[in-house]
Amino acid sequence: MELRNIAIIAHVDHGKTTLVDGFLKQSKTFRDNEAYMEQDLILDSNDQERERGITILAKNTAINYRGVKINIIDTPGHADFAGEVERTLNMAEGAILVIDAQEGPMPQTKFVLKKAFELGLKIIVVINKIDKKSADIEKTINNTYDLFLDMAQTDDQLEFPIFYALGREGKSWSEMPENTDSDADLTPILDAIIDYIPAPEKNDDKPFQMLVSALDYDNFMGKYAVGKIKNGVVKSGQPVILLDADGVIGNGKIEKIYLNSGMKKVEVNEASSGDIVSIAGIKNATIGYTVADPSNPLALPAPAIEEPTLRISIYANTSPFAGREGKFVTARQLLDRIKKELETNVSMRLDASQDGNYILSGRGELHLSVFIENLRREGFELQVGKPEVITKVINGVLSEPTEELTVDVKSDFAQTVIGEISRRRGMLIHQNENPDGTTRLVFEISTRGTLGLRNALMTATKGTAVINSLFLRYSPVGPALPKTRSGVLIAFSPGKTVAYGLNIAQQRGVTFIPPQTEVYTGMIVGITPTERDMEINVTKEKQLTNVRAASSDMITILTPPTILSLEQCIDFLEDDELLEVTPSSLRLRKKILDATQRNRARK
Repeated sequence: MELRNIAIIAHVDHGKTTLVDGFLKQSKTFRDNEAYMEQDLILDSNDQERERGITILAKNTAINYRGVKINIIDTPGHADFAGEVERTLNMAEGAILVIDAQEGPMPQTKFVLKKAFELGLKIIVVINKIDKKSADIEKTINNTYDLFLDMAQTDDQLEFPIFYALGREGKSWSEMPENTDSDADLTPILDAIIDYIPAPEKNDDKPFQMLVSALDYDNFMGKYAVGKIKNGVVKSGQPVILLDADGVIGNGKIEKIYLNSGMKKVEVNEASSGDIVSIAGIKNATIGYTVADPSNPLALPAPAIEEPTLRISIYANTSPFAGREGKFVTARQLLDRIKKELETNVSMRLDASQDGNYILSGRGELHLSVFIENLRREGFELQVGKPEVITKVINGVLSEPTEELTVDVKSDFAQTVIGEISRRRGMLIHQNENPDGTTRLVFEISTRGTLGLRNALMTATKGTAVINSLFLRYSPVGPALPKTRSGVLIAFSPGKTVAYGLNIAQQRGVTFIPPQTEVYTGMIVGITPTERDMEINVTKEKQLTNVRAASSDMITILTPPTILSLEQCIDFLEDDELLEVTPSSLRLRKKILDATQRNRARK
């Protein structure tokens, strides 16, 4: 059977996973009565992916169309998960670049296109969501051509077909339709995949070689090495060796071979060059290693993974409430889980510091917070510190990461956004008014300046800002940034919060917790309007002297507390604070809980 290997690439929320849904359904991969036919975001099976509406893990699926098997790789669109993109694009010969008709090319569009061009992939452009009220098709296409001019590395990369789509409705056209209600399907794009994307190179006569691009697990066979066979044919029972860049590091035997078919794995006795396979039996396989025939002990070049730009300290939970809510509470359990994550999360790094905490490095706040959220869902208790940027010495100069920051916001808030980012020493590069009453602002700003920025912008714009960033380069470290966060309200004594105590706290600031919440001394319960921290007794009850006083206390009216998400809590932290993370709670706290010791430490 003929074969095509294609990746779906795009900026966040431009519709690539929805487009894959259409391919799976219209190619008759599922029976009409299968549950998948009624499901959206079929490949985004991870709970966090469905809740956040983004792809986090690259996934493989396959369809048959016109007698050709098409392997489809759905990749993340967010730059924080770029490691997933970098390690999986090398399994494809082509890519479908999905672009939102209203937003046009965005920061991550540039990133994923750059990676595709570096690998020499053929590109098909799909302008999606063409029915949006503020869609500007002509402008989007012109901006796309400009993007290709900037990114292309060879002249032939400037030639690409363009299709127009309503991914959610499973419709596409080779030319912009006059009426999007007309009958249509995804046949034009499927035909283009076969006619425009080259088949993988066939090298069946060479000794077997495969680069491990992903790992998979199940309880039946354990670890699977996933990759595209570069050379040769692989058969069940075949002896193989495992190599890294320095040479042979082990050997093994192929126990089972699986190919993708829709959402399932199908066992086969052999597979040949160009096939994307999952191989069981190579227990020590790691992403970037080569599985090869013993007669040809040569490693394939592994894709270069860009270095992390942000790090965060992770500790075992030491709060007074440690061990109450989680199943895994020791430092050893936490370390074992982090090491397991490092096997597949190729953009993440681990360092153990001298004071017993673990320094976890990643590509951004979202990259790290997704892992922390996974830990809490798995039953871990831990504490995390304030994120820090990773600096480098380049040509004798201390340098820090710089990002391109794009903010789409209602035009009324544009000057507010410019003012907030300017305070953090961000530089406005481009400002453009959109026809829908929003303004697109593009800045250059240090990664250090973006810490805590999302919270500030969402508050200042009443939650309307859409914020995206893209790593640009390392630049010389700039001057210290002004403190942008106010002081905090700190619980003075342990116990359960009551309305009377919280009412007093709300006269001094904004609270984060409702009544009847158990707190401990040194726990952060709110934020003040000044720079100074303030201790407050939120467990204090009103002294009752008569029946009238008792009834008046019952009708204390409180402002609803501000409940922070995991990312907001991480953004909120200062150097002397920690976030306690458990399966059921997020608690902000001071590193030093005792007020007297805290005051001594400041001196």
